[in-house]
Amino acid sequence: MSLDGESSAGSPGGHGGAMRREADSMGSVEVPADRYYGAQTARSLMHFSIGSERMPIEVIRALSLLKKAAALVNEELGTLPSEKAKWIVAAAEEVAAG
Repeated sequence: MSLDGESSAGSPGGHGGAMRREADSMGSVEVPADRYYGAQTARSLMHFSIGSERMPIEVIRALSLLKKAAALVNEELGTLPSEKAKWIVAAAEEVAAG
């Protein structure tokens, strides 16, 4: 799975692969199925030219480890259901692995 906003065709609307439908307060929007982002990010990629700069991979990996640690602690404290913690940990490990 890819974390960036670029699709194989260069824009979210031009993605040639499978799509899923996500919804937010503005309605529903198609999102490439292989992306982790949701409706708000997909909509912003369609409407705004935000530039070509990308977050350094080291920062992305560090944030994924932070998310993993938070999920594990919140699960242990009983504030996050085990099933959700499991999915967050799996996603964080996938991101950290690159």
